[in-house]
Amino acid sequence: MTEYLFSAQIESALNIINQGGPVVIILLGLSVIATTFILIKLFQIVWFRIGSSAGVNKVIELWLKGYTHEAYELVKNSHNPTKNILAHLMRGLLQRTTDKAVVREDIERIALKEVGKLRSFMRPLEAIVQIAPLLGLFGTVIGMIEAFQTLQSAGSEADPAVLAGGIWVALLTTAVGLAVAIPLAFVVSWFDGRIEAERLTMQEAITSLLTGRVTDEARISEDASQETVRNAA
Repeated sequence: MTEYLFSAQIESALNIINQGGPVVIILLGLSVIATTFILIKLFQIVWFRIGSSAGVNKVIELWLKGYTHEAYELVKNSHNPTKNILAHLMRGLLQRTTDKAVVREDIERIALKEVGKLRSFMRPLEAIVQIAPLLGLFGTVIGMIEAFQTLQSAGSEADPAVLAGGIWVALLTTAVGLAVAIPLAFVVSWFDGRIEAERLTMQEAITSLLTGRVTDEARISEDASQETVRNAA
């Protein structure tokens, strides 16, 4: 039973390719390319823990409490982009002779490089999302032209069934184009969300280390003073 269903699906796919022509073949090729890039991006997200700030706050807190070398040991060999940037930043700050402004400028260079790595393969995926529906529409227009040319050649003896058959074959390419583009658009949006989350984590981590979270410390001091006043009352 399973083998029958599998062979039926293959036959149906081959029939779609045969009916759709070159445009469907191109769209299927794009879907294979997109699937390859998606798998690469998924591996990148899982391996480098993109979009996850787990452990970053702990490292920053250790650094701000004065455990600088312990904090550096936690990030110096990490594959995560944010922790890698923190390792560069800590090395710069541990060199007391280096001006903090110079360190910040150099860290911006590293951050741009890391974000560029995160954006790898995103351009081709976004291009496929935009191109696939247009290719499908192009195939439909070509199919409609051929169908009406056939109708014109038949003259007064035109068979409406032939026209209907030509139209549905023409619309097939649009359906395939949308079938490629719609799921891919959701995947690209999810990837963008993870990359943006990682970028924001980078920015917050860099600023926290350079400023020492002075406003947080001020709030803690203010809360402690208010608590002291209340206890005294």
